[in-house]
Amino acid sequence: MSEERMVELVQAALDARGMEDEVTAAGQFNPRGHMGGTFVGGLAGDEAGSVLGGVGEGVGTAAGSLAGMRAADAASGLPAYMLVGVTATTVYGFAGRSRRAEPTVLAFRVPRAGLTVKVHERVNVRVLELIDEASGSTIELEGNRLPLTHSKDVIETLRG
Repeated sequence: MSEERMVELVQAALDARGMEDEVTAAGQFNPRGHMGGTFVGGLAGDEAGSVLGGVGEGVGTAAGSLAGMRAADAASGLPAYMLVGVTATTVYGFAGRSRRAEPTVLAFRVPRAGLTVKVHERVNVRVLELIDEASGSTIELEGNRLPLTHSKDVIETLRG
């Protein structure tokens, strides 16, 4: 999926809401802790499943991974999967499980003026912090390092 297609999808979501703004970058993100929750949940599930033997371990790992991921997502207050779009003036976050379909609910809209952007490099994700300088409020997102998510394009645009 090309970044251009994701830009088109976020642009269409803005247009459908009557928001006159031009999207210059878009990518897929999760709430911060999404991958960590998956990892920790998988470890706990594996340990619990080990009581039942080989098949139990596999089932426990899978169930624990899903539970951990969902718990981390729920704690964030954000949708589990988002398309994030950047314009010259604003950062928009829409609920959107697919990079191929128009996103649904507008989860956040943050003016870029007065916004501090921090990026923390992790092994398999980049953590993107959007910090409102006036209030100190923070939105924390994870962008997968796989190129098809185009999270790096959003980060580079915000850093620029």
